[in-house]
Amino acid sequence: MSRNNIFKILYITLWCKIYIQKSLYFIIMVKKFFFLFMSLVFCHDTFSQHAYTPLQSSRQHHQHSGYVRQYLDSLETCRLRCLYGADAAADSVPVREDADSTSCVSSLSVLYPLNFRYDVSRRLLSLDSANTGSEIIDQSLMTMYLLHPEHVLDAERNFTSKTPVTLTPESPMRNDLNITSQTTEQPIVIKPSEGMSSTVDLVAVKPNFWTFGGDYSLQFLQNYVSDNWYKGGESNYSMIGAVAVLANYNDKEKVKWENKLEMKLGMQSSQGDTLHNYKSSEDLIRLTSKLGIQAEKRWYYTLQAIASTQFTHGYKANDPFVYSDFMSPFTVNLSLGMDYKLSWFKNRLTGSVNISPLAVNMKYVDRLSLSTKYGIDEGKHTLWDFGSTFTTDLVYKISDMIKWQTRLYAYTTYKRAEVEWENTFTFQLSKYISTKVFVYPRFDDSSPSKKDSKYGYFQLKEYWSLGFNYSF
Repeated sequence: MSRNNIFKILYITLWCKIYIQKSLYFIIMVKKFFFLFMSLVFCHDTFSQHAYTPLQSSRQHHQHSGYVRQYLDSLETCRLRCLYGADAAADSVPVREDADSTSCVSSLSVLYPLNFRYDVSRRLLSLDSANTGSEIIDQSLMTMYLLHPEHVLDAERNFTSKTPVTLTPESPMRNDLNITSQTTEQPIVIKPSEGMSSTVDLVAVKPNFWTFGGDYSLQFLQNYVSDNWYKGGESNYSMIGAVAVLANYNDKEKVKWENKLEMKLGMQSSQGDTLHNYKSSEDLIRLTSKLGIQAEKRWYYTLQAIASTQFTHGYKANDPFVYSDFMSPFTVNLSLGMDYKLSWFKNRLTGSVNISPLAVNMKYVDRLSLSTKYGIDEGKHTLWDFGSTFTTDLVYKISDMIKWQTRLYAYTTYKRAEVEWENTFTFQLSKYISTKVFVYPRFDDSSPSKKDSKYGYFQLKEYWSLGFNYSF
């Protein structure tokens, strides 16, 4: 068999298949149009027979429940008023000239919300001749569906759905109702009910603009070295306690007053120190207070005060000289400038940056022997100077378990400078147990005696500890 003959057979086969499918589709469509035409004819004949027939006759042939009878009475009354006028009471009254089926149907549709129900057409087109007593209602509804579809509100599958209806607008909906402009001011009189007093007590609660917080930690460090350790060394024990208390005022409009009190005290023991059983390894009392008036969204005109001293004596190993003490030194820095409140990285980095071009610094020592050590003239207790201050105080939540607190303080008189950079890394092991790494570089050229042959004016303190931590 040649190739051309094969293609002809395939073409004829495909054409026959398409022809059969189109023929079946045409038969199905003719059948559907036939049933639709018969439904229209049937419903129109039924409506013409019953549109102006009193519904009382239907109740003589069918038994209805009390609710259905009452509903049919309401429809009959509405139909009579529509056809014969408001005073119609019987069928003998002549029909109004302006009465038509459309106005009657529109008036009847006001009585109830019309919805398309599938069981109406199913009962009318059913071959079962069982008398259900609802032929007139079904015929009227079918007439409404076909002749007046504009009155059909919804379909049965929508209002019988089990899916809950929810409203999720794309934008917030706001109703701007200016009611007060449309009414006159009138006194409101509240009449007390029985058993109630006519007096009303008004309680005004003053808003609380203060917020309080704090952070407490107690860290321990133990180091044991045996006497025959090949590299030498000595055992030591240390303990560090730290408290930070916050008291902040914010009136939510213009004024902010932030107060922070920090206290740290660390003690350590060393077998190699024969003069002191214990000596301080960390000693700080510092109060920071900032009063700000808002200039822009995040900028504030700020008056800042920083005061600091320590708790107890400061010694070196096997040295009886007191290098520092309570109120020796005691420093107060008062500055005027701008403060910026920052919140970056989705509120993970928070804090403030303060720039103060005008600052006055006072340094006081109670022990005269320490005057020259802290840049004060010999024999004097106090030093006053003027300059500029730069301060940052930030908290960065690296993760839920790791937090970095940093404070940078710089003061300069353009002849000398003091720079302190405190860094505390907190690793939260559990709700109350944490480990901390503290790194504290410092620069101070206020006194020639502070210059070291190896490090110059740079100083460094660092420690690692494990212990208890609690925040509120």
